[in-house]
Amino acid sequence: QAVEELETEESRFEEISGKINDLTVARDLIIKAISTLDDQCRTLFRESFEEVREHFREIFSLMFGGGSADLKLDDEEVDPLEAGIEVIAKPPGKRISNLRLLSGGERALTAISVIFALFKTRPSPFCILDEVDAPLDEANTRRFVRVLQEFAKSSQFLVITHSRVTMGEAERLYGVTMEEQGVSRRVV
Repeated sequence: QAVEELETEESRFEEISGKINDLTVARDLIIKAISTLDDQCRTLFRESFEEVREHFREIFSLMFGGGSADLKLDDEEVDPLEAGIEVIAKPPGKRISNLRLLSGGERALTAISVIFALFKTRPSPFCILDEVDAPLDEANTRRFVRVLQEFAKSSQFLVITHSRVTMGEAERLYGVTMEEQGVSRRVV
């Protein structure tokens, strides 16, 4: 009976050893696949980042009528997939060292520039912008609308706004009002 038990246990041992070998091979393949995917992600991120960076510089200059801007990784030594992104914005005629020193309108234009740079890099058939022009004065709103009109040649934009300047340049205008609390109605 001991011999039979030994044969059963040896057979079970071989079966389990085979499964362990299969799992080890599968684990090694998965680790290799993850490494390959990480390398591809880093490459794609760097390419996309550089493209967004160039578009940001261009759009920032259009939005501000000059000036300079850049996007940089917080730490070049860290894995780019885990690094933060620093936005550098210098409107014309200003020496700004920190984004917090920009006015509300300047910060809004900078943020819009980043959004449009992303949108230009990976366009979409439509985009919804909800009161992005609210903190802008009239001159900056006009610059925003000019840039928006360029993008509108290739994509549809739905802009929610209270700005008369933006509404005046719209291709179509839909009004919405709330006469009763919680009940919106389209104005004809």
